[in-house]
Amino acid sequence: MAVLPFRPTPFFANKNQAFWRLQALGWSGAMLLRAMSSLANAQPLSFLVIVLIASITGFSISLILSVVYRHLINRRALITWGVTALILPFAVALYAFIDAWVIGLYRPDSESSFAQLFIGVFYLDLTLLGAWSALYYAINFFIQVEEQADQLIRLENQATQAQLAMLRYQLNPHFLFNTLNSISTLVLLRQTEPANAMLSRLSSFLRYTLINEPTGRVTVAQEVETLKLYLDIERMRFEERLRPRFQIDPAAANALLPSLLLQPLVENAIKYAVGPQEAGAEITIAAQLVGQNLRITVSDTGPGLQTGDGDNRLSGMTFDGGEPVSTGVGLANIRDRLGQAYGGEHRFETLEPVEGGFAVLIEIPYEHEEPAIHAEPARLSAVS
Repeated sequence: MAVLPFRPTPFFANKNQAFWRLQALGWSGAMLLRAMSSLANAQPLSFLVIVLIASITGFSISLILSVVYRHLINRRALITWGVTALILPFAVALYAFIDAWVIGLYRPDSESSFAQLFIGVFYLDLTLLGAWSALYYAINFFIQVEEQADQLIRLENQATQAQLAMLRYQLNPHFLFNTLNSISTLVLLRQTEPANAMLSRLSSFLRYTLINEPTGRVTVAQEVETLKLYLDIERMRFEERLRPRFQIDPAAANALLPSLLLQPLVENAIKYAVGPQEAGAEITIAAQLVGQNLRITVSDTGPGLQTGDGDNRLSGMTFDGGEPVSTGVGLANIRDRLGQAYGGEHRFETLEPVEGGFAVLIEIPYEHEEPAIHAEPARLSAVS
């Protein structure tokens, strides 16, 4: 496929340049049509001078009208159209007066009076300037609508990006509090080595959240490495009670998803499955390709929704007529992020497997392009 040696630009990208191009093209076309009409009516070649003067006159009057219209176009409709209705007949009359006077000089022995010549050219000049005025307003209104649409799209994109960033940065403060509290306890017990290890992992995890764009996407493999870093921190608190398991299909390892999408799901599982049970729980993170979609499942062997905290586990989600309504963070945060990123082209479900426990299923369109900005959390240093 051949590649153009230049990049095409919109015609109205430079409005001033576009105006002069249209002005020259339009009046050149009008002059050509009048010249052809004159020759078809057996006028002498010298009459073409009259046509040239008429075209130059129309061109000049339209420039004056453009200055007036430029100041009227952003006024109230009553002022815009009212003043235009007053200015246009005056401009047409001036145009017709000059045309009739020039024709009178060209044909001094003509039997037609000046008034007859004036009326004869008035309708032709009215057609030209009327069409020119209509095109001027139509083109400028079109440009304004396009600019407003572009601005609206930019604002919507900025709002979406800001909302995505806000959702991404809603890390559970309990996680930070518990981790720092655990570090403080280890320091008081003078267990400096595990305290330093936990602090190092926490630093790396937080640095990862700052390095990556809040609206960026990472591969499943990178997200898994981030989860392992997070789980290493939590395992120092829960030890053998926390038993993570990863089932990542190699074909899905390069699939893209929003960064830190799964961390709140794992945190939710730790809070409601590992924490309440003396024996802890197993948390399984699975990813596979299903047709053109990436399917991710985060499940645990906890008590599910059968406890008094079942509603709380849905993280602020209530149900009105069977439809989930987001009132907080956690799972609602994930649902909102998916909605912002994929619109209706995603699936988000909470399940209670037959064998017990709790599971969250996510399906998003499969994308495998490399993300623009990413970091491998496993390789991040804990010190600056």
